[in-house]
Amino acid sequence: MAQAAGQASRRPGNEASTTAPRPAPLRIGSRTFDFSRPYVMGVVNATPDSFFDGGLYQDPTAATGRAARLVEEGADIVDVGGESTRPGARPVDADEERRRVLPVIRALRALSDVPISIDTTKVEVARAALDEGADLLNDISGLRFDPGLADLAAERRVPIVLMHSREAPDTMQERIHYDDLLGEVLAEIEASVAVATSRGVPRQSIIVDPGIGFGKTAGHNLEIIACAPLLARLGLPILLGPSNKSFIGAVTGAPVESRTGGTAAAVAAAVLAGVHFVRVHDVATMVQAARIAHAIREAGRRGGQ
Repeated sequence: MAQAAGQASRRPGNEASTTAPRPAPLRIGSRTFDFSRPYVMGVVNATPDSFFDGGLYQDPTAATGRAARLVEEGADIVDVGGESTRPGARPVDADEERRRVLPVIRALRALSDVPISIDTTKVEVARAALDEGADLLNDISGLRFDPGLADLAAERRVPIVLMHSREAPDTMQERIHYDDLLGEVLAEIEASVAVATSRGVPRQSIIVDPGIGFGKTAGHNLEIIACAPLLARLGLPILLGPSNKSFIGAVTGAPVESRTGGTAAAVAAAVLAGVHFVRVHDVATMVQAARIAHAIREAGRRGGQ
């Protein structure tokens, strides 16, 4: 892994993250993100089987309370999902997914103007979520499962997150092979972006996510975080979701409920590498980690002038 990461660092285009230009400002809901600082996306899993907090927020009232707490803790975006995408998870139908997420989105929209993201791969769920007040589509399949999500994003003029993944969640960890991890991830993200723009999504309305934990080994995940500046060549905002994932357990031995420290380290490393959004469960702690990492990065920029 160390050798692969070293090779990646010598590839053309992997300049220091401090030299990467900021993406164009992005409007999400009622707020404009100018990328003058990193942003924190808080997670609400309205599911019975998500890997970290499955079942805790399955009740709409509990999920809404969770979302409100994330806003109080400083979340810039709240991401609501009704289908677990952990390794081995089985799919749920659109009716059940809507039943789980729509009451949460409706209630949160009444409480706050915070941008709301709907984490789904189904256009019918996404459309209903937008009708209830969601502002952003978050597609873990990068339009592989339902390219109609791009049509919806274009029609409703909302941004979309395109994440890199292979296979479906129930099989994605069974066949993991890359000849050139970073090159293949970048090329496959570029292909997703091309599908979106061909269907009318403005390029400046796209956020990209390299898909930490989706069809990747622990070593792959570490390499992606270390070499995140490669993604900056796309000129698009980068989102990273390391929160409590198995690669932290692989490195530290910590069980899933005890990975806050490892998550904070991954968030700090991601921000230092130039990532623009981090998707996390523990918002209050990760806001601190992101702010300190950003302050260090900015001090380095000033010191290098």
